[in-house]
Amino acid sequence: MQFSPELRDRVADGTVTLSYRLWSRPKVRAGGVYRSGDVKIEVEDIELVPFSSITDDDLARTGEPDLESLRARAAHAGPIHDDTLVYRVEFHVVADG
Repeated sequence: MQFSPELRDRVADGTVTLSYRLWSRPKVRAGGVYRSGDVKIEVEDIELVPFSSITDDDLARTGEPDLESLRARAAHAGPIHDDTLVYRVEFHVVADG
């Protein structure tokens, strides 16, 4: 899973542990380990949810300052409205080896 340059350090240090993706189909699976920049992350859970279901706690885990920033970042594949279904991907950094 790839992250924007400004999020990579916070993914690597464990500050960012949640991502929302506008995919036509899932591109990761729960339990899968993926390279992300200089670290590996393990996906804990993935589910399809409406954008409007994002809580303040979830938002804080994405590294975004507000919902509109998150909406803009995730919208690279198309517009996101409150009822748009997005993939909610929970993950954590894993040690090499």
